Amino acid sequence: MSPAETAVAVTGLGLVTSYGYGVDRFWNGLLSGRPAIGPANRFAGTEGEAVGEVPDPPGGVATRRAYTDAVVAQALADAGYRGVPDGALVLVVGQTPDVVGPGRVTSSDMVGPPPSAVAGVRLAGGAPYFLTHACASAAFAVGLARELMAGGVADVALVVGATVLNATEYASMRAVRAVSPDRARPFDRSRDGITLGEGAGALVLETVARAAGRDARHDVEVAGVGCRVSGAKAAASDQEVVTGCLDEALADAGTDRVDYAQAHATGTVQGDAVELAALETIAGRSGDAAVPVSSHKGATGHLLHASCFPAIVAATLALRTRLLPPTPGLLDPEPTERLRLMRHPEPAPRARHALVVSAGFGGNNAALALARR
Repeated sequence: MSPAETAVAVTGLGLVTSYGYGVDRFWNGLLSGRPAIGPANRFAGTEGEAVGEVPDPPGGVATRRAYTDAVVAQALADAGYRGVPDGALVLVVGQTPDVVGPGRVTSSDMVGPPPSAVAGVRLAGGAPYFLTHACASAAFAVGLARELMAGGVADVALVVGATVLNATEYASMRAVRAVSPDRARPFDRSRDGITLGEGAGALVLETVARAAGRDARHDVEVAGVGCRVSGAKAAASDQEVVTGCLDEALADAGTDRVDYAQAHATGTVQGDAVELAALETIAGRSGDAAVPVSSHKGATGHLLHASCFPAIVAATLALRTRLLPPTPGLLDPEPTERLRLMRHPEPAPRARHALVVSAGFGGNNAALALARR
C-alpha cells in the first residue's frame, strides 16, 4: 500500500479516567505529575491496594455503557460531528462486565453492548466490529480500522472501549500476582506490580482526504502499525516480539525516527524491563542517544483492554502541543543507555514522530507510530 492509501488522521478524542471526564482533565493531570489513584471508594474487591476509580459516575454506578456513551460523545464533538456518520466503521473493544454490582456475571456481561450512540446509524459492514486482544485490544482495533479504510471499506471510523473495576478481572490479576500492594511505579527500580483502573476511550479516525475536505483538524496521522500474536509466552514479556512490533510500525511509517515513546509500562518488574530492552534496541538502530519515554499508568492505573486509549491521547497531544508528559510516580528510574525516562514535562519543539506501545497476555502485542503532519 502506498502512503496515500494508508493516510489516516486522528480527528477526534474522547476519554474518561480517574482524573475525570474529558481529555483536558487527563492531559492536565498527567502534566501535573499528580497520580489519580488511591484507596477504593466504590469498588470492594481490593485488599487495601490503590485503584484508579472514575470520580462521581452517573447514578453512582460504574457501567461500561455510561463510560462508552460519554467518550463517544466527546470524540464526535471533538471531530466536529453531531453523531456517528453514516457509513462509518465502528470497532468496539472490551472484555469487562457491563455493570459492577451484586449478581452473577454472564457471558453477555463480559462482551457488553455496542455503544448506544450508534443505534440506527448505517455502518460500514452492517454492524460494529468487536475485538479482544487482551491489553493490546485498542491498538489492534486502530490497526484494523486503518487497514479497512486503506482498502476502501470506509473513510471514517470510530474506535471505542471501556472498562470498569470488577471482581472478575481483579481476582484474575491477583491470581497471577500482578497487583502492586501499594501503587504502580512504571520504570522505577522499586516497582512491584500494577494498579488497576477504570475508564474509557474513543477515537475518530478519518482518511486525510476526508478530513481535509471538511476542514477538520488532521495534524496527527496513524502512520504505522505493527501487530503480532505470538504464543511463545503467556505474559506480555517477549522482547523479540515487542521489538518486532516496534520495527514493523516504524517501517510501515517509513521512518526510524522516534521523538517520543508512550510506553505500555504497567509497573511489573519483568514487563517493564522487556519493554525498555526493546526500546533500547530500536534507539540503537536509529542512532538516537536519549529517546524520551513515559507511561500514564502511574497516574490512572491500568485500564486493561482499554489501556491504549490514554496512551494514544497522550502521544497525540504530545505531538500537537510539542510538550512531552512525565511518568507520575516515577522516583528512581531504571538506568538506561539510549532512553530518557521522564519524571517531569519537557518541551519538544521539533517532535514529529511518536511510538505507542501496547502489550497483553497471551502474546498480544502491538505498536502504533504516530506522525505530526
